[in-house]
Amino acid sequence: MVDVAVIGGGPAGLSAALFTQKNGLETMVFDTDETWMHKAHLFNYLGIRSIKGTEFMSIARGQVEDRGATIEQGEEVTSVEEDGDGFTVTTDDGEYDATYVVFATGNDHSLAESLGCELTDDDVVDVDVTMGTSVENAYATGAMVRTGEYEAVISAGDGGAAALNILSKEKGEHFHDFNVPGDVPTLGDDEASD
Repeated sequence: MVDVAVIGGGPAGLSAALFTQKNGLETMVFDTDETWMHKAHLFNYLGIRSIKGTEFMSIARGQVEDRGATIEQGEEVTSVEEDGDGFTVTTDDGEYDATYVVFATGNDHSLAESLGCELTDDDVVDVDVTMGTSVENAYATGAMVRTGEYEAVISAGDGGAAALNILSKEKGEHFHDFNVPGDVPTLGDDEASD
């Protein structure tokens, strides 16, 4: 049982996983590594002057793992079903239970749709401003919620919005993920997941 299952390991999925794991929710990412980022070169991503997409993904995965999230690299999710208290995520390797699910599968919304998430007239997953879908505790991010918008920075923002909403639900109040210089953990710090 994990708190958050993230399906997809591109900028949206990893951003969601970073926020949730960093703030105490056990998070597992299922990543087939089919992200469009391998074809990208980022020079329009705020804070990054220029980096190859594959290198960016390696750094992002490392950052998420440094905070304690589990990344199931190469493990493809075949179905997601509601199970009463959350969701059952099924892969060829097994079943995983999660309280929340975040879909970050690019423009492939088949898993979200099979779960019962409503689509818009433009054939994208219908979400609110927090990336919440019509299925409670299920979120959709990135290209699957936007017609033709495949920007890494937008997708990462969507993942962050979903994570902050999950954290707000869990904490019982509006949650902000701010760090100040005195409380920023360094790599290898025992408190890296705080």
